[in-house]
Amino acid sequence: METHKAILTASYDLLLESGFETVTVEKIAERAKVSKATIYKWWPNKAAVVMDGFLFAAAARLPVPDTGVAFNDIVIHASNLVRFLTSPEGRIIKDLIGGGQFDAGMSEAILTRYIEPRRQEAGSLLARGVERGELNNKQDISLGIDMIYGPIFYRLLMTGGTLDDSYVKQLVTNVFEGIGSN
Repeated sequence: METHKAILTASYDLLLESGFETVTVEKIAERAKVSKATIYKWWPNKAAVVMDGFLFAAAARLPVPDTGVAFNDIVIHASNLVRFLTSPEGRIIKDLIGGGQFDAGMSEAILTRYIEPRRQEAGSLLARGVERGELNNKQDISLGIDMIYGPIFYRLLMTGGTLDDSYVKQLVTNVFEGIGSN
């Protein structure tokens, strides 16, 4: 496991230092003091190992809350995501998403390893709200996730608009007014 951790750390450090485009499996192997074959034993390509390195570093920054109130849980979850996305480390996700436009492996890794797990977390928070009667039981959970998290990524990637705790609270308040319990 030390070798695995060394590879993830090396890929993440290189990503922070120079961006996705300049990271290579050879550089990761050199930094981790392993062979390229060792890396390819666990990952099919550069995109996968870089994404895993990113996720390894990001995991501790994105805990899933359980306050007992769906609104509070979503505000905390989305605020943690925004804080991460706007941090120096989190800004890497913009590079990775951009790289995914031209690299099918990266695009697949972003979707399956980063976006889908975040959607599952948010979905479980909304589902708990439905179970407790806080949210409309006819609510389409997937659409609710899109309505809350879509604007965050839109601001991050398209408009550059302010992303902070105040924005998140206003966003979640507006969405919950539409999907709240009748």
